[in-house]
Amino acid sequence: MTNCWQNRSRVSARRTRPAGWLVVVFLVSLFLAAQAPAGEVEALLQKAERALEAGQFGVAAEIFDRARRLAPENKTAWGGLLLSYVRGKKLAEAMTVGREAVARWPEEVQFRHWLGLAYFQSRQNAPALEELRRAAELAPKRHEVYFDLALVYMSERDYVRAAEALEKTLQLEPNLALAHLLLGRAYHNTNRALLAMERFKTALRLDPRIQLGHYHLGFVYESLGRPAEAVAEFKKELALRQDNAEVFYRLGHALLESGQTRAAAQNLRQALRLAPEHAEAQYDLGKALASLGDTSAAILALERAVALSPEDPRPHYQLARALEKIGKKAEAEKEFQRFAELKKRRPEWGGMAYRPH
Repeated sequence: MTNCWQNRSRVSARRTRPAGWLVVVFLVSLFLAAQAPAGEVEALLQKAERALEAGQFGVAAEIFDRARRLAPENKTAWGGLLLSYVRGKKLAEAMTVGREAVARWPEEVQFRHWLGLAYFQSRQNAPALEELRRAAELAPKRHEVYFDLALVYMSERDYVRAAEALEKTLQLEPNLALAHLLLGRAYHNTNRALLAMERFKTALRLDPRIQLGHYHLGFVYESLGRPAEAVAEFKKELALRQDNAEVFYRLGHALLESGQTRAAAQNLRQALRLAPEHAEAQYDLGKALASLGDTSAAILALERAVALSPEDPRPHYQLARALEKIGKKAEAEKEFQRFAELKKRRPEWGGMAYRPH
């Protein structure tokens, strides 16, 4: 260090210097000034990425933003900030940053993908579809883009396009259990039950504990008129987890259809404990109780079903029959009339109500 300062002193003492010397010093100083922020930016990016991996999305966003301000053309800083906002559910901020990033780098697939996710999570499906379709055009080999595109289509109940996107997903990534499960749902909702069944079975082979795998397979069996197999699958789902009212309902419904009325009532009550506003479970419970001879309890359940789904003719019919049993002829006649009016207005309610799932 002493020699360095002595050398500098000798240089400064000279009266004459080379003509280009000052230019060289200026350029070197610019180079050193540029290197300091670059090193600082790299350190910030590493720190932000660690925070992102640890799930500290707010901290990560703050650090990525500092890096972005120091280096406005650094794609890693922009992408990290966008992803931090998406994962941290700061969706307004994500959309703002995402739009800016896409404007700067319109061909950057990941920015469009994450912006599409931010729109989707904000329930803005039209711009979400626009960004995800463009991302798929730019990167036709990225399965995750097609998968997220399918999620938007599923939320729109556009099951045909959802199936197409999921088929493309599985061409690129055949062992993605969740994609098989969702494709099964898309097939089932477009009346392709046998194809759906195969997809659900594949999903369960890849991941035996996949959430609602047995439920959806049971639903297919039920729609194919195979109640014993449906019951077995619903029970398998409940063996894995018991927090879903719909599974208890479907098991109860399948048991009721197969004549196991007492077991059906038990499962339907459990469904209603988890979801008191479940109109279908309430209706089936009323039918089960009536079949078991508990007419008073059946009337209460069916009145509740009418209140929960007043446009459904079926509870009115069952309620009329129950009222007739206990001699309330006038009330029963009113319910029969109401049933006829609603059935004429809504003939699709004549059988089991089908709901996309």
